[in-house]
Amino acid sequence: MSEKIIMSETEIKRALTRIAHEIVERNKGCEDLVFVGMQTRGLPLAQRLAAQIEAFEAVPVPVGSLDISFYRDDLASLDLRHIVQRTDIPVHISGKRLVLVDDVLFTGRSIRAALDALIDFGRPRDIQLMVLVDRGHRQLPIRADYVGKNIPTSIQEDIQVRLKEIDGRDEVALIFGEQT
Repeated sequence: MSEKIIMSETEIKRALTRIAHEIVERNKGCEDLVFVGMQTRGLPLAQRLAAQIEAFEAVPVPVGSLDISFYRDDLASLDLRHIVQRTDIPVHISGKRLVLVDDVLFTGRSIRAALDALIDFGRPRDIQLMVLVDRGHRQLPIRADYVGKNIPTSIQEDIQVRLKEIDGRDEVALIFGEQT
C-alpha cells in the first residue's frame, strides 16, 4: 500500500480560511449560525472554522459534535462498543442555520445518517454541508455546499484526512495499491 500527500498543512489551513469566509458571505453574517462536526474528524474542522470566523467577525459561533453510529444503514454489521462517540449540541437547533462539517464526502451515506440524526434534535432553518475533501462516487443525491478540495479517486483508492488534534499532524493522503 502506498500513499501520496495531496494536501499539506498549509493547504488545509488555506482551504479552511477560504471556506470560513464563504460561510459568512453566504449566510450574510453569523446570526443563528451553528457548526455541527461529525465525529471524529469533522469536529476539529468545525472548531477551527468557528475560531476563524470569531477572529474576523468578532462573533462566537457555537460548535456541536454529532455521532451517527445509531443512524447508519449498516448498523447491524458494526461493533458499536468501539465506535460510539459523544453527541453534544450546545444550543437548540430549531430555526438555526446549521453547517454540518465532515472530513470526506464519498458515497453520501454518512451525511444521510447525519441528517436523520440532526432532525431528532429539532427543525433547523436550513442545513449546509462543508467537507474538506469531496472524492466523488456518490450513491445518494447529496452534494457539499463548501468543499476544501475536490479529489477524484478510483473506487479502489482511499482518502485519509489527518488532523493535529487526533493524528498529530495536518495532511490529506491518497492511499492506493493493495488494501486489506
